[in-house]
Amino acid sequence: MKTELPIRAIDGEPLSEDQTRYLSGFFAGISARGEGVSFGGSQPGEPSPGEDLEMLSYEERVKREQHPLDAWDTLVEASRSQEIPAKEDLFRFKWHGLFHLTPVHGSYMARLRIPGGWLRAFQMRELAAIAEELTTGYVQVTTRSNLQMRLIPQQHAPELVRRIQSIGLHTRGAGADNVRNLTASPTAGVDPAELVDVRPLIHELGQAILNDRQLADLPRKFNIAYDGGGAIGVVEDTNDIGVRAVRAGERIGFRIFLGGATGHGAFASDIGVFVEADRINEVVLGMTRVFAKKGDRSDRKKARLKHLLEARGLVWFLTEVEAELGWALERLEQGAEAQGYRLGNRHAHVGAHPQKQEGLYYFGATPPVGQLTAKQMRRLAELAEWYGDGEIRLTVWQSVVLTGIAEAYLGVVEKSLKRMGFGVRPSPVSSGVVACTGNRYCKYAQSDTKGHAARLMAHLEGRVELDTPVNIHLTGCPHSCAQHAMGDIGLLGAKVKRNGETVDGYHVFVGGGFGANKALGRQVFTGVPHDELDALIERMLKGFLRERREGERFQEFTARMEVPRLQELFS
Repeated sequence: MKTELPIRAIDGEPLSEDQTRYLSGFFAGISARGEGVSFGGSQPGEPSPGEDLEMLSYEERVKREQHPLDAWDTLVEASRSQEIPAKEDLFRFKWHGLFHLTPVHGSYMARLRIPGGWLRAFQMRELAAIAEELTTGYVQVTTRSNLQMRLIPQQHAPELVRRIQSIGLHTRGAGADNVRNLTASPTAGVDPAELVDVRPLIHELGQAILNDRQLADLPRKFNIAYDGGGAIGVVEDTNDIGVRAVRAGERIGFRIFLGGATGHGAFASDIGVFVEADRINEVVLGMTRVFAKKGDRSDRKKARLKHLLEARGLVWFLTEVEAELGWALERLEQGAEAQGYRLGNRHAHVGAHPQKQEGLYYFGATPPVGQLTAKQMRRLAELAEWYGDGEIRLTVWQSVVLTGIAEAYLGVVEKSLKRMGFGVRPSPVSSGVVACTGNRYCKYAQSDTKGHAARLMAHLEGRVELDTPVNIHLTGCPHSCAQHAMGDIGLLGAKVKRNGETVDGYHVFVGGGFGANKALGRQVFTGVPHDELDALIERMLKGFLRERREGERFQEFTARMEVPRLQELFS
């Protein structure tokens, strides 16, 4: 029987007759022993590995030269020599969660893997020590329920990774073409409203991803979120795969949403299937593997799952998934209602709320612009251990939740968090402000988003009295880490010319939303200098309060008006 060779070319040149004969015998021998060969997922999906490497993008060719997970020795050597690594090695280091900071040469940013955003107090305490001893002493909470550490000297990078691994966390696969940090309901297991406790599912899925090299070689980054149906949403429809717990008749399971990428102007769509809880991870992994095999590896701008679905269609994709699984997915009957989805309120977790466990509460708080100092992290660990169950949960809203608090301790927890500078009561303005890293530490950002966000909150508090939440998202570049397109007010960083000088500024969008109110914001202003932003947002909010209909939310208000009319009102 003729053996089908998985290799048809070397360095872009077709195999010679001798090479073909040798490799045919080699792989035939392996097959005869009942063994297989894994290429670590480093082969492209389409085009196949046998086709011309020149058809692949630069990044894919780099991955073919050396699988990025195998670049650890290069990382260690770079830390010793302290020489700036080659461009291709800096790309590979992202597989270890390390991003070279172009504005600050010789330093890295480290992004962690914290499945679900669920931390134990001892982990938070050690992360505080790492931040203080090896970095700047503070960390940032991200919009994927995750933490980032910044300004890590190059010589400390291997030690930082080792210490993070020593407490059961990882940086592996936290950047580049990997499944990014898994997000999930922040109050899983304690939320009285939830349909499914997704903690076991997320932990199982996280381990499966870490131990599958194929899933460390995707065409582009890949986001997955699990919503257990509780009170606090995780904007699962902004992910490549979003999983939402629902009740279909007498059964409880999951519906799946595919193709979300708000930076590319798309929410995920319900694909009309129902999956039992005990099979959902199998399905999600199967879908991810199909993307790994079939995603576009020639054009990075068209390499997300969204683009594959647009190019091939949902029917084709589900057929491929079922072939990968070996069984058929259950389609919901036409018109069948799957109950359990609620209108997500992103401010719902701030303050004290009863848990499903009698006599216990969870308490949500918002660190200003999503930043934590080492001192604050240690204090969070103390509060979690002294008054709670020892857990700290991170949310996609850059906030924190403490769980398992007895009613008698709620007062002291609130006072302690308030003294730390955290928001402890829902604020229609401050609770809804989200900001990405900004241009202090990110080479892509055009504006100092965190600095401008802090200034904006201070300006608005006391000047504008809102009775309904307004969410304001500041993102520094079109990568949209802070998802400006889904904010009531979205601010996209830009460089603005004023009197011959280039200054930080923003394009202004309105009308974005998520969940049951999902919508992409419309641009109403272009190139607003940063020092004019506070007054503009104040005018926008006051114009809304003056002209709105009774009970109308900001998104509803902007949706019923054309852009010129909004510009007139807000100016």
